[in-house]
Amino acid sequence: MASSPEIRAPGIRTLEEAQRALAGTRVWLVTDGKAGDLSPGLGLAERLDLAAESRIIAPRRLYAALMPWGPIDPRERPDRPGSPMAPPFPDIAIGAGRRAAAYLRFLKRSSAGRIFTMFLRDPRSGAGTADFLWVPQHDRLRGPNVLVTLTTPHRFSPERLAAATAPWASDGRPVLGLLIGGTSKDFRFSPEDEGRLIAGLRQAVQEGWRLCGTPSRRTPENVARGLAALCAETGGWFWDGRGENPYPALLARSDALLVTMDSTNMLGEAVATGRPVLGFRLTGQSHKLDTFWRGLVECGAARPFQGRPERYSYEPIDATETIAIELARRFLAHRVSRDRFSA
Repeated sequence: MASSPEIRAPGIRTLEEAQRALAGTRVWLVTDGKAGDLSPGLGLAERLDLAAESRIIAPRRLYAALMPWGPIDPRERPDRPGSPMAPPFPDIAIGAGRRAAAYLRFLKRSSAGRIFTMFLRDPRSGAGTADFLWVPQHDRLRGPNVLVTLTTPHRFSPERLAAATAPWASDGRPVLGLLIGGTSKDFRFSPEDEGRLIAGLRQAVQEGWRLCGTPSRRTPENVARGLAALCAETGGWFWDGRGENPYPALLARSDALLVTMDSTNMLGEAVATGRPVLGFRLTGQSHKLDTFWRGLVECGAARPFQGRPERYSYEPIDATETIAIELARRFLAHRVSRDRFSA
Protein backbone atom coordinates (compact mmCIF):
# COMPACT_ATOMS: atom_id res chain seq x y z
CA MET A 1 0.00 0.00 0.00
CA ALA A 2 1.47 3.36 -1.02
CA SER A 3 1.76 6.02 1.66
CA SER A 4 -0.51 9.05 1.47
CA PRO A 5 0.82 11.42 -1.21
CA GLU A 6 -0.83 14.41 0.49
CA ILE A 7 1.45 14.38 3.53
CA ARG A 8 4.60 16.46 3.01
CA ALA A 9 7.54 16.95 5.31
CA PRO A 10 8.13 20.70 5.56
CA GLY A 11 11.39 22.49 4.99
CA ILE A 12 13.04 20.42 2.24
CA ARG A 13 13.69 22.88 -0.57
CA THR A 14 17.30 22.29 -1.57
CA LEU A 15 19.62 19.38 -2.13
CA GLU A 16 21.72 20.38 0.86
CA GLU A 17 18.65 20.27 3.11
CA ALA A 18 17.73 16.87 1.69
CA GLN A 19 21.24 15.56 2.36
CA ARG A 20 21.17 16.73 5.96
CA ALA A 21 17.69 15.33 6.56
CA LEU A 22 18.60 11.88 5.20
CA ALA A 23 22.05 11.59 6.78
CA GLY A 24 22.53 8.04 8.05
CA THR A 25 19.58 6.62 6.12
CA ARG A 26 20.17 3.06 4.89
CA VAL A 27 19.37 2.46 1.21
CA TRP A 28 19.14 -0.69 -0.89
CA LEU A 29 19.22 -0.69 -4.68
CA VAL A 30 17.25 -3.72 -5.86
CA THR A 31 17.96 -4.75 -9.47
CA ASP A 32 18.95 -7.79 -11.49
CA GLY A 33 22.35 -6.18 -12.03
CA LYS A 34 21.82 -4.45 -15.38
CA ALA A 35 23.93 -1.30 -15.54
CA GLY A 36 21.03 0.68 -17.03
CA ASP A 37 18.89 -0.16 -13.99
CA LEU A 38 21.57 0.21 -11.34
CA SER A 39 23.04 3.52 -12.52
CA PRO A 40 19.95 5.78 -11.97
CA GLY A 41 19.55 4.53 -8.41
CA LEU A 42 23.24 5.06 -7.69
CA GLY A 43 22.91 8.56 -9.09
CA LEU A 44 20.08 9.40 -6.69
CA ALA A 45 21.90 7.92 -3.69
CA GLU A 46 25.14 9.70 -4.53
CA ARG A 47 23.35 13.03 -5.07
CA LEU A 48 21.87 12.60 -1.56
CA ASP A 49 25.32 11.69 -0.20
CA LEU A 50 24.13 8.21 0.81
CA ALA A 51 26.11 4.97 0.49
CA ALA A 52 23.62 2.57 -1.07
CA GLU A 53 23.91 -1.22 -0.95
CA SER A 54 23.37 -3.03 -4.25
CA ARG A 55 21.13 -6.06 -3.78
CA ILE A 56 21.22 -8.17 -6.96
CA ILE A 57 18.24 -10.46 -7.48
CA ALA A 58 18.34 -13.54 -9.70
CA PRO A 59 14.94 -15.26 -9.70
CA ARG A 60 14.70 -18.59 -11.48
CA ARG A 61 12.99 -18.67 -14.86
CA LEU A 62 9.54 -19.72 -13.61
CA TYR A 63 9.34 -16.93 -11.05
CA ALA A 64 10.87 -14.35 -13.42
CA ALA A 65 8.17 -15.19 -15.98
CA LEU A 66 5.46 -14.28 -13.43
CA MET A 67 6.98 -10.91 -12.62
CA PRO A 68 6.17 -8.12 -11.96
CA TRP A 69 2.90 -9.60 -10.61
CA GLY A 70 4.07 -12.86 -9.06
CA PRO A 71 5.94 -13.68 -5.84
CA ILE A 72 9.66 -13.52 -5.31
CA ASP A 73 11.70 -16.67 -5.81
CA PRO A 74 11.48 -18.61 -2.49
CA ARG A 75 15.17 -19.31 -2.84
CA GLU A 76 15.77 -15.59 -2.26
CA ARG A 77 13.64 -15.16 0.85
CA PRO A 78 15.49 -13.40 3.71
CA ASP A 79 16.04 -16.59 5.72
CA ARG A 80 17.80 -18.44 2.87
CA PRO A 81 21.62 -18.57 2.71
CA GLY A 82 23.03 -15.93 0.41
CA SER A 83 19.69 -14.20 -0.02
CA PRO A 84 19.86 -10.68 -1.50
CA MET A 85 16.95 -9.85 0.83
CA ALA A 86 18.84 -10.75 4.01
CA PRO A 87 18.35 -8.28 6.87
CA PRO A 88 19.02 -5.89 8.43
CA PHE A 89 16.43 -4.23 6.22
CA PRO A 90 17.00 -0.71 4.85
CA ASP A 91 15.04 2.47 5.46
CA ILE A 92 14.60 3.01 1.71
CA ALA A 93 14.50 0.40 -1.05
CA ILE A 94 14.88 1.65 -4.63
CA GLY A 95 14.03 -0.83 -7.36
CA ALA A 96 14.46 -0.77 -11.12
CA GLY A 97 13.63 -3.38 -13.74
CA ARG A 98 10.43 -5.42 -13.99
CA ARG A 99 11.67 -8.18 -11.69
CA ALA A 100 12.44 -5.76 -8.86
CA ALA A 101 8.76 -4.81 -8.51
CA ALA A 102 7.94 -8.11 -6.82
CA TYR A 103 10.82 -7.69 -4.39
CA LEU A 104 9.77 -4.17 -3.40
CA ARG A 105 6.27 -5.42 -2.59
CA PHE A 106 7.81 -8.24 -0.57
CA LEU A 107 10.02 -5.84 1.41
CA LYS A 108 7.05 -3.58 2.10
CA ARG A 109 4.98 -6.46 3.51
CA SER A 110 7.88 -8.02 5.40
CA SER A 111 8.67 -4.77 7.20
CA ALA A 112 5.01 -4.11 8.09
CA GLY A 113 5.17 -0.99 5.95
CA ARG A 114 8.26 0.49 7.62
CA ILE A 115 10.46 0.43 4.51
CA PHE A 116 9.85 3.30 2.11
CA THR A 117 9.87 1.94 -1.44
CA MET A 118 10.68 3.74 -4.67
CA PHE A 119 10.54 2.40 -8.23
CA LEU A 120 12.38 3.85 -11.21
CA ARG A 121 10.46 3.83 -14.51
CA ASP A 122 7.13 2.09 -15.17
CA PRO A 123 6.99 -1.27 -13.31
CA ARG A 124 4.09 -2.46 -15.52
CA SER A 125 2.18 -3.27 -12.35
CA GLY A 126 0.67 0.11 -11.56
CA ALA A 127 1.44 3.04 -9.31
CA GLY A 128 0.62 0.97 -6.22
CA THR A 129 3.84 -1.01 -6.72
CA ALA A 130 5.77 1.43 -4.52
CA ASP A 131 5.30 4.42 -2.22
CA PHE A 132 6.94 6.68 -4.78
CA LEU A 133 7.68 6.19 -8.46
CA TRP A 134 9.71 8.18 -10.95
CA VAL A 135 9.05 7.82 -14.68
CA PRO A 136 10.47 9.61 -17.70
CA GLN A 137 8.08 11.76 -19.66
CA HIS A 138 7.84 9.19 -22.45
CA ASP A 139 6.42 6.53 -20.10
CA ARG A 140 2.63 6.54 -19.70
CA LEU A 141 2.28 5.86 -15.97
CA ARG A 142 0.84 8.76 -13.99
CA GLY A 143 -0.54 9.16 -10.47
CA PRO A 144 -0.35 11.24 -7.28
CA ASN A 145 2.72 9.28 -6.13
CA VAL A 146 4.43 9.45 -9.55
CA LEU A 147 7.01 12.09 -10.44
CA VAL A 148 7.56 12.72 -14.15
CA THR A 149 10.66 14.37 -15.64
CA LEU A 150 12.11 14.58 -19.13
CA THR A 151 15.47 13.01 -18.33
CA THR A 152 16.69 10.08 -16.24
CA PRO A 153 18.59 10.39 -12.94
CA HIS A 154 22.29 9.72 -13.41
CA ARG A 155 25.67 9.75 -11.66
CA PHE A 156 27.25 12.75 -13.40
CA SER A 157 26.82 15.56 -10.90
CA PRO A 158 28.29 19.00 -11.65
CA GLU A 159 31.01 18.25 -9.09
CA ARG A 160 31.97 14.96 -10.75
CA LEU A 161 32.10 16.58 -14.18
CA ALA A 162 34.20 19.46 -12.87
CA ALA A 163 36.73 16.98 -11.48
CA ALA A 164 37.02 14.91 -14.67
CA THR A 165 40.33 15.19 -16.53
CA ALA A 166 40.83 14.42 -20.21
CA PRO A 167 43.20 11.55 -21.07
CA TRP A 168 44.07 13.24 -24.35
CA ALA A 169 46.39 16.22 -24.76
CA SER A 170 44.93 19.34 -26.34
CA ASP A 171 46.03 20.22 -29.87
CA GLY A 172 44.05 23.46 -30.10
CA ARG A 173 41.10 22.04 -32.03
CA PRO A 174 37.58 21.86 -30.55
CA VAL A 175 36.70 18.32 -29.44
CA LEU A 176 33.71 16.40 -30.74
CA GLY A 177 33.08 13.75 -28.09
CA LEU A 178 31.77 10.47 -29.51
CA LEU A 179 29.42 8.52 -27.20
CA ILE A 180 28.82 5.38 -29.22
CA GLY A 181 26.13 2.83 -28.39
CA GLY A 182 24.99 -0.06 -30.52
CA THR A 183 22.67 -2.99 -30.82
CA SER A 184 19.62 -3.10 -28.54
CA LYS A 185 16.14 -4.60 -28.67
CA ASP A 186 15.00 -1.65 -30.81
CA PHE A 187 18.11 -0.68 -32.79
CA ARG A 188 21.06 -2.15 -34.64
CA PHE A 189 24.25 -0.64 -35.99
CA SER A 190 23.96 -1.54 -39.68
CA PRO A 191 26.81 -1.31 -42.23
CA GLU A 192 24.93 1.61 -43.78
CA ASP A 193 24.85 3.35 -40.38
CA GLU A 194 28.58 2.85 -39.97
CA GLY A 195 29.22 4.28 -43.43
CA ARG A 196 27.07 7.35 -42.75
CA LEU A 197 28.76 7.93 -39.41
CA ILE A 198 32.30 7.67 -40.77
CA ALA A 199 31.46 9.99 -43.68
CA GLY A 200 29.88 12.55 -41.33
CA LEU A 201 32.83 12.43 -38.95
CA ARG A 202 35.29 12.95 -41.80
CA GLN A 203 33.36 16.07 -42.70
CA ALA A 204 33.55 17.24 -39.08
CA VAL A 205 37.34 16.80 -39.16
CA GLN A 206 37.49 18.87 -42.35
CA GLU A 207 35.51 21.56 -40.50
CA GLY A 208 38.33 21.71 -37.93
CA TRP A 209 37.04 19.38 -35.21
CA ARG A 210 39.02 16.72 -33.35
CA LEU A 211 37.38 13.35 -32.66
CA CYS A 212 37.66 11.78 -29.19
CA GLY A 213 35.38 8.93 -28.18
CA THR A 214 34.47 5.74 -26.41
CA PRO A 215 32.39 2.68 -27.36
CA SER A 216 29.86 0.98 -25.10
CA ARG A 217 29.40 -2.70 -24.34
CA ARG A 218 26.84 -2.80 -27.14
CA THR A 219 29.04 -1.29 -29.85
CA PRO A 220 29.84 -3.86 -32.59
CA GLU A 221 33.56 -4.65 -32.73
CA ASN A 222 33.85 -3.66 -36.38
CA VAL A 223 32.35 -0.23 -35.63
CA ALA A 224 34.70 0.32 -32.70
CA ARG A 225 37.68 -0.67 -34.86
CA GLY A 226 36.60 1.66 -37.65
CA LEU A 227 36.17 4.61 -35.31
CA ALA A 228 39.48 3.92 -33.58
CA ALA A 229 41.23 3.87 -36.97
CA LEU A 230 39.55 7.12 -38.02
CA CYS A 231 40.53 8.85 -34.78
CA ALA A 232 44.13 7.66 -35.10
CA GLU A 233 44.29 8.75 -38.73
CA THR A 234 42.98 12.25 -38.03
CA GLY A 235 44.90 12.99 -34.83
CA GLY A 236 42.02 12.15 -32.53
CA TRP A 237 41.70 9.75 -29.59
CA PHE A 238 39.54 6.65 -29.04
CA TRP A 239 39.45 4.52 -25.90
CA ASP A 240 41.02 1.10 -26.40
CA GLY A 241 39.37 -0.51 -23.38
CA ARG A 242 42.43 -0.30 -21.16
CA GLY A 243 42.31 1.62 -17.90
CA GLU A 244 39.36 3.66 -16.74
CA ASN A 245 36.58 4.47 -19.17
CA PRO A 246 36.94 8.15 -20.18
CA TYR A 247 33.15 8.62 -20.41
CA PRO A 248 33.01 11.29 -17.64
CA ALA A 249 35.87 13.21 -19.27
CA LEU A 250 34.15 13.09 -22.66
CA LEU A 251 31.04 14.59 -21.09
CA ALA A 252 33.01 17.26 -19.26
CA ARG A 253 35.79 18.16 -21.67
CA SER A 254 34.19 17.97 -25.13
CA ASP A 255 33.05 21.09 -26.93
CA ALA A 256 30.14 19.18 -28.49
CA LEU A 257 28.85 15.63 -28.12
CA LEU A 258 27.76 13.17 -30.78
CA VAL A 259 25.49 10.54 -29.23
CA THR A 260 24.00 7.54 -31.00
CA MET A 261 20.22 7.59 -30.59
CA ASP A 262 19.74 4.17 -29.04
CA SER A 263 20.00 5.07 -25.35
CA THR A 264 17.90 7.55 -23.39
CA ASN A 265 20.47 7.28 -20.60
CA MET A 266 23.37 8.47 -22.78
CA LEU A 267 21.33 11.28 -24.29
CA GLY A 268 20.10 12.37 -20.86
CA GLU A 269 23.62 12.37 -19.44
CA ALA A 270 24.86 14.39 -22.41
CA VAL A 271 22.29 17.19 -22.04
CA ALA A 272 23.24 17.55 -18.35
CA THR A 273 26.47 19.19 -19.56
CA GLY A 274 24.89 22.15 -21.37
CA ARG A 275 27.04 21.35 -24.41
CA PRO A 276 25.66 20.86 -27.93
CA VAL A 277 24.26 17.32 -28.29
CA LEU A 278 24.12 15.92 -31.80
CA GLY A 279 22.06 12.76 -32.25
CA PHE A 280 23.00 10.02 -34.72
CA ARG A 281 20.12 7.69 -35.50
CA LEU A 282 20.70 3.94 -35.90
CA THR A 283 18.59 1.47 -37.85
CA GLY A 284 15.42 0.68 -35.93
CA GLN A 285 12.45 2.30 -34.30
CA SER A 286 11.29 3.21 -30.80
CA HIS A 287 8.26 5.36 -30.02
CA LYS A 288 9.61 6.09 -26.55
CA LEU A 289 13.00 7.22 -27.79
CA ASP A 290 11.43 9.34 -30.53
CA THR A 291 9.22 11.04 -27.94
CA PHE A 292 12.20 11.63 -25.67
CA TRP A 293 14.29 12.97 -28.57
CA ARG A 294 11.56 15.42 -29.55
CA GLY A 295 11.51 16.69 -25.98
CA LEU A 296 15.26 17.35 -26.07
CA VAL A 297 14.99 19.11 -29.42
CA GLU A 298 12.08 21.26 -28.22
CA CYS A 299 14.16 22.28 -25.18
CA GLY A 300 16.92 23.46 -27.51
CA ALA A 301 19.38 20.91 -26.14
CA ALA A 302 19.74 18.50 -29.07
CA ARG A 303 19.94 18.54 -32.85
CA PRO A 304 20.48 15.82 -35.46
CA PHE A 305 24.08 15.23 -36.57
CA GLN A 306 24.57 16.20 -40.20
CA GLY A 307 28.33 16.17 -40.47
CA ARG A 308 28.84 19.74 -39.32
CA PRO A 309 29.01 20.09 -35.52
CA GLU A 310 27.15 23.15 -34.30
CA ARG A 311 27.92 25.51 -31.46
CA TYR A 312 24.96 26.61 -29.35
CA SER A 313 24.10 26.90 -25.68
CA TYR A 314 21.23 26.03 -23.35
CA GLU A 315 20.67 25.54 -19.65
CA PRO A 316 21.88 22.06 -18.62
CA ILE A 317 19.00 19.61 -18.20
CA ASP A 318 19.50 17.45 -15.10
CA ALA A 319 16.50 16.02 -13.27
CA THR A 320 18.58 14.09 -10.72
CA GLU A 321 18.54 16.82 -8.09
CA THR A 322 14.80 17.39 -8.49
CA ILE A 323 14.08 13.67 -8.09
CA ALA A 324 16.46 13.37 -5.12
CA ILE A 325 14.78 16.26 -3.28
CA GLU A 326 11.33 14.80 -3.90
CA LEU A 327 12.50 11.40 -2.67
CA ALA A 328 13.70 13.03 0.55
CA ARG A 329 10.41 14.89 1.01
CA ARG A 330 8.30 11.81 0.50
CA PHE A 331 10.48 9.60 2.70
CA LEU A 332 10.29 12.11 5.55
CA ALA A 333 6.53 12.43 5.08
CA HIS A 334 6.29 8.63 5.22
CA ARG A 335 8.31 8.58 8.43
CA VAL A 336 6.14 11.30 9.99
CA SER A 337 3.03 9.37 9.02
CA ARG A 338 4.39 6.13 10.52
CA ASP A 339 5.35 7.90 13.74
CA ARG A 340 1.85 9.37 14.07
CA PHE A 341 0.28 5.99 13.46
CA SER A 342 2.52 4.33 16.05
CA ALA A 343 2.02 7.01 18.72
